[in-house]
Amino acid sequence: MTATGGHTSPVAPPLDDYLDPRFEAGRLDRAIPRRATLEALRAQAPRLRGTVLDVGCGHQPYRSIITGPGSGATGYIGLDLKPTIYQAPDLVWDGLAMPLADGAVGAAVATELLEHVPDPEPLLREVHRVLEPGGELFLTVPFLWPLHDVPFDEYRYTPFSLERRLRQAGFAAVEVRALGGWDASLGQLLALWVRRRPMGDRKRRVLAAAATPVVRWLARADQVPGEFRESTMLTALAAVARKAG
Repeated sequence: MTATGGHTSPVAPPLDDYLDPRFEAGRLDRAIPRRATLEALRAQAPRLRGTVLDVGCGHQPYRSIITGPGSGATGYIGLDLKPTIYQAPDLVWDGLAMPLADGAVGAAVATELLEHVPDPEPLLREVHRVLEPGGELFLTVPFLWPLHDVPFDEYRYTPFSLERRLRQAGFAAVEVRALGGWDASLGQLLALWVRRRPMGDRKRRVLAAAATPVVRWLARADQVPGEFRESTMLTALAAVARKAG
């Protein structure tokens, strides 16, 4: 997604990186988080309704999920700061006031965006404003992830801070859940290590090939925590926040 600081990645990742993430040596570092986001969004899709606002849409990798079979959406608006090198968003905004009327959309989605927003509460309040009564915001944020989109990487949220910010923005009901536990965390760190640690190409190929079945096994063995206790480990978070009806 595009950071609200105006930064865009130089190359658009292929859509199958998002829609068909696989445990392959060449993209091992992205498999666990992309699978978790995809599964969470697919689970949310039947709860979407009306026109869905994709906040910080970037190159709109999840548009087909939001508007596809099984979704309750009847329309889609991709919102971003400016036309990116990927494609122009459906709606451009200045990062302050969204060019939409109060209650204009039935639902909103923001995947991997909030960690890039220097001051998230005004953005969340704007989402709350443009949602119709009873509408929901679905969002995901990383927890266990290296610096990225530097220098536009602002935050890592705990479930408690994320819920607090959503409630302070006016949302009446907030559900926050983990997207991965201890085993997925170990698998994700191992995958990041073999794909992103500085090393020679040959060494990387060998280690990535050796790590792939281990990372796949850890992802399958993972038990996602159902509640947040002392020493709970997690890879990322998803949240659903509802505007009062």
